Amino acid sequence: MNWRAALVAVLMLGGCASKQETPDTGTIVGEVGDPRNRARVHTELAAAYYERGNMAVALEELRLATAADPAYAPAHSMFGMMYMDLKETGKADDSFQRAMRLSPNDPDISHAYGWFLCQSAREKESIGFFLQAVRNPLYASPWRSYSAAGVCSLRLKNTKDAEEYFLRALKLEPDEPTALLQLGQIRYRQGNPVEARRLLSRHMKLAQPSAESLWLAVRVERKLGERTAEQSYANQLRRRFPSSAEYQALQRGAFD
Repeated sequence: MNWRAALVAVLMLGGCASKQETPDTGTIVGEVGDPRNRARVHTELAAAYYERGNMAVALEELRLATAADPAYAPAHSMFGMMYMDLKETGKADDSFQRAMRLSPNDPDISHAYGWFLCQSAREKESIGFFLQAVRNPLYASPWRSYSAAGVCSLRLKNTKDAEEYFLRALKLEPDEPTALLQLGQIRYRQGNPVEARRLLSRHMKLAQPSAESLWLAVRVERKLGERTAEQSYANQLRRRFPSSAEYQALQRGAFD
């Protein structure tokens, strides 16, 4: 899951609140108005820098945002995302918790904090925040949180709940890539390679090949007796991801 892009996107609330130059210039056009507007502009600019990997400038923009308005919750959530990326877990947790206190009903912040918890080996806690997000009737993309809850449930080896979350995600958004891939994995393990292939085919139309998706494709086609397709996917896995655990499994013949 490309969590960085997904989480950054939710903080670009309603597009840019004011016109600004590209992040490469560092120049904000017309930085005027009330403190909340200034905080929003700096947070949006921080998100753009962060997505490009310019962490130092992004952090400085967030400091400007919180200086303008210390109670602007998205800035603190963005701090949490950045600290998570920097492996500063304590600072990330503090930032997310502050964002939650400032805006406890914001589903995007609940989702971001849930993903942080899942990445911090606190999967059981994470599920509650994903479900808190989807309970908000104004949440624009509840399928993201259902899908994330499914991923974190799988990490807990709770396949039953994971399957339910992925199904809910796909009911709301039939083209949710993560849910398609992970439900395909579940169907394969359940002994239904035909359904696994159908789900995987939809996933591959929406997302770039990954070691995980190609390895599933190899095993599905092998199970269905389609040797040409199996070899084609195996060649892609070797060419694209030669250092992956999935390719190592292929070399060992560890198909199941």
